[in-house]
Amino acid sequence: MASFAGTARSEMSELQRLKSLLPPELQSWVFVEAATAVDPPLITCEEIGKDEIEIQVDLIRWEQFALDQRNLLFWHEVGRVQNETIPRDGWEMAALAIGLGGAVGELWVQDGLLLILAMALSGFAGYRLYARNNGERRLQEAIEADERAIALATRFGYSLPNAYRSLGSALKAVVEQTPKKKKRGFYEARLQSLRRSAAKAKAQAKASKGDQQLGGVSRSENVYG
Repeated sequence: MASFAGTARSEMSELQRLKSLLPPELQSWVFVEAATAVDPPLITCEEIGKDEIEIQVDLIRWEQFALDQRNLLFWHEVGRVQNETIPRDGWEMAALAIGLGGAVGELWVQDGLLLILAMALSGFAGYRLYARNNGERRLQEAIEADERAIALATRFGYSLPNAYRSLGSALKAVVEQTPKKKKRGFYEARLQSLRRSAAKAKAQAKASKGDQQLGGVSRSENVYG
C-alpha cells in the first residue's frame, strides 16, 4: 500500500514538473496528464475541447528515460502545439460520410447539382484525410517540432550543444524500443535530420568563433552531439 502511494506521488510530481516546462503563454490551455489508454504512445497530444490541448504521457515507460531526454521529448510535443499540427476534431470523417451518403442519395433522385456538391464535399474531406496521414508531411511536421524543441530547451537554460545531445540520445532510445520497422524508420529519419541540423549549427558556431578571433575575442562551446 505504501509502495502504491509512493508511486502515485512520484507520478504526480513528474506531471507537475512537466507542467512547469510549459512556456507561460501555453499554461492556461495546454494540460499534462498520465495516459490511460491500453498500450499508449510514450507521449502524444490531442485536442480535448475548443482551444484546449492535452499532452498525455505513458509514465511507466517515461521513467526509463533520463531527465534531459524527457525534457526534450516533452518540448517536442510542445513544439507541435506551437506549430499548430495537433489533429483537430476529426470533422473530415463526418464530412466524408455525409458527402458519400448524399452522393448515393442524389444518384437515386438524379439531381445533378446536389450530386456535384456532395462529390465535392467528399473529395475535399478525402483530401484532408490524405494530407493528415501523409507520411512525408508527418515527418516534416515532426522535424519542425524537433527544431522547436531545441529552441525551447535553450529558452529554459540549455546550451545549444546539450539540447541537441539530449534530444538525439532520446530519439536513439526510442528507436531501440520501437520494434515495428515503419515506426522505427520514422524516428530514424528524425534522428538523421537532427544530426544534419546539429552539424549545421556546429559549423555556424565555428564560423562565429573565427570571426571573434579575427576581432581579438575567442569564445565558443565545442560540445555538439
